[in-house]
Amino acid sequence: MPELLIELFSEEIPARMQAMARETLRKMVTDGLVEAGLTYGHAQAFSTPRRLVLALDGLSTESPTLREERKGPATTAPEAAVQGFLRSTGLTLDQLEKRDDKKGQVYFAVIEKPGRAAPAIVAEVLEKTIRTFPWPKSMRWGNGTLKWVRPLHSILCLLSDDTGASVVDLDVDGIQSGNTTAGHRFMAPDRFAVTGFDDYAAKLKAAKVVLDSAEREAMIWHDATQLAFAQGLDLVEDKGLLTEVAGLVEFPVALMGAIAEDFLHLPPEVLQTSMREHQKFFSVKNPKTGRIEGFVTVANRETADHGATILKGNLKVLSARLSDARFFWEHDLRVVKTEGLEGMGAGLANVTFHNKLGSQAARIARIEALAREIAPLVGAQPDLAAEAARVVKSDLRSAMVGEFPELQGLMGSYYAKAAGLPEAVATACKGHYSPLGPSDAVPSEPVTVAVALADKIDTLTGFWAIDEKPTGSKDPFALRRAALGVIRLVLGNGLRVGLADLARNGTLAALWAHYQVPFMLGYRVYKEDQSSFWMSGYCANPNDEDKYVPVLDKEVFAIKAEHGDLAREVDIDLNLANVQPIASVGQIASDLLSFFHDRLKVFLKDEGIRHDVIDAVLAMPGNDDLTLVVKRAEALSAFLKTEDGPNLILGFKRANNILTQAEAKDGVEYSFGADVKFAEAEEEKTLFAALDAAEAALAPAMQAEDFATAMAEMAKLRAPIDAFFTAVQINAENPIVRRNRLNLLSRIRQICQSVADLTKLEG
Repeated sequence: MPELLIELFSEEIPARMQAMARETLRKMVTDGLVEAGLTYGHAQAFSTPRRLVLALDGLSTESPTLREERKGPATTAPEAAVQGFLRSTGLTLDQLEKRDDKKGQVYFAVIEKPGRAAPAIVAEVLEKTIRTFPWPKSMRWGNGTLKWVRPLHSILCLLSDDTGASVVDLDVDGIQSGNTTAGHRFMAPDRFAVTGFDDYAAKLKAAKVVLDSAEREAMIWHDATQLAFAQGLDLVEDKGLLTEVAGLVEFPVALMGAIAEDFLHLPPEVLQTSMREHQKFFSVKNPKTGRIEGFVTVANRETADHGATILKGNLKVLSARLSDARFFWEHDLRVVKTEGLEGMGAGLANVTFHNKLGSQAARIARIEALAREIAPLVGAQPDLAAEAARVVKSDLRSAMVGEFPELQGLMGSYYAKAAGLPEAVATACKGHYSPLGPSDAVPSEPVTVAVALADKIDTLTGFWAIDEKPTGSKDPFALRRAALGVIRLVLGNGLRVGLADLARNGTLAALWAHYQVPFMLGYRVYKEDQSSFWMSGYCANPNDEDKYVPVLDKEVFAIKAEHGDLAREVDIDLNLANVQPIASVGQIASDLLSFFHDRLKVFLKDEGIRHDVIDAVLAMPGNDDLTLVVKRAEALSAFLKTEDGPNLILGFKRANNILTQAEAKDGVEYSFGADVKFAEAEEEKTLFAALDAAEAALAPAMQAEDFATAMAEMAKLRAPIDAFFTAVQINAENPIVRRNRLNLLSRIRQICQSVADLTKLEG
């Protein structure tokens, strides 16, 4: 079977686009060939800075002949219907067949599509691929209309088999397909002909082009590590940079240089970031000191002086870049030493966080209040957590972070140490953004955890307060990531945190920041005759409380300014034109808690816990304590994997169904009064004893939150319940016995429901 080789040769393709482009080329061409009726065995796609390559083996020589039968209208149908059918099939009336049907004769069209040779199909598919290729950015050049990421120079399209190779004839905007390509731009620029993929790959390698990007990455990493090892140094791993650099060169040549002594005092992350972002250099560190002392650059050619001229030029540019970084570092240190870290961040009062949520300084004040509240829950000192919260964002005003935004937080930790702040504060500066993703490390230092939680909860409550929630796939403020961060912080540290209270308090602060209305936070209190009401900001116990009836939930109000001095308590007539409810704090916090639960379901699903199990435990009290929720879910999930688990659930559901139907029929609730003295069957008495034992054992287990033990005790009920249902008729003729047995079922329901809401379980 023929082998297909395609090469699209152009000017340099940006490195960030190459992986996507080679996969797109493979998919578009193979999908097009299959849709046209061809088959193939295996497809490989490659990329270098100047070429996209696709190689297929086992390609069929032609598409099969297709025969299609299509049923049409009845022979007695109106002329318009018949003509429409003819247009859709491309046939004439005399080409149609008449066949008998249930309701008479109908027209049938028999359409035969002859097979096509592979070269014609390949040419058609490749031209369509080139003209519709979805580059993120593309350009036109010369007088043509073709768009490509960079000017396209040549198209190699070759079909080869045992008898030889032939060019697939193709012309795209004046670019005629052929069987030639070019080697390395500098070391082997001449064009040469190829006869198939193996010949192509071998001749490219001889022409100083390494076709496979994975092979280029391996060459770069091997040569760079060897250069560092020879100097007693270590190459700093950077997979993203390795992939990018492999997309910049066709023939990688690693060169190593040393960083000037003047720059070695800079933080290693500053050196690494500056060299990676500006120069695409790999960093080389001293394993004994941790300092970045050298770099590795990757050239695209071999030179007679073994790269000396290239290194000299790179060092000159690097020196200028690192001089800038040194200036930023020294400037920031002077600010910190003269004004302190809080002084560095003073300008955040003029930086808007969000136009509805105020400045960064206002946000920091909210985070500080939340961090102080959270600190005792995570084992941190409230004052220390508040101090950290005040300064963790200060480096946003530093010159270094202004140049390298990715260093935010990290630079704050350096500046905190320079300012003489406690180590816990410096650690919080670095770690309070974490975790940033599902694989990011979870901080464990108490002050860092307190500030990290406060930061994320403020973000969530703020955007919930202004009704900027994620919708569908859109999440412009990364709120799903923030919620996952809260979940991982809580679970990763085993924290017992009530998210409901934190959400309410964060929402109150966010609403205040949004509306900026005096006395907008508080209780609404009505006079008993509903004639007027009194309201006080932050006041939980109004004066003369015996004259008023408090509303249970806090609400938010906007009070019009014509009431004069609102910096004091005011007595306002019941006039809804003057006092307007804006939002319910409790409702916003409840909605946010539901969002946490949704994200927790996604998180636990990845841990192998079923969604209905999570629903069953979320229906229990304390569902804002995520650690408690997960302990329940893990115990229930493990229980359901045992033999007793599913069988006990079936017994519970049977008892619950019978009980629910009886309560609906009788109009009463059977929830107490089961007495063993009315038991008749031995299995009934055994069940009473088993329930008594289960209740006695479950109480201390639940108190200790030992859900595994609780589940084990519940499992002991399986056999007595099964035996009870086998031997006993619930709806006995004696009404006293019937009522007693229904109350006994109520005990089964109550005990089984003490760990989770088993009605939520499926199956």
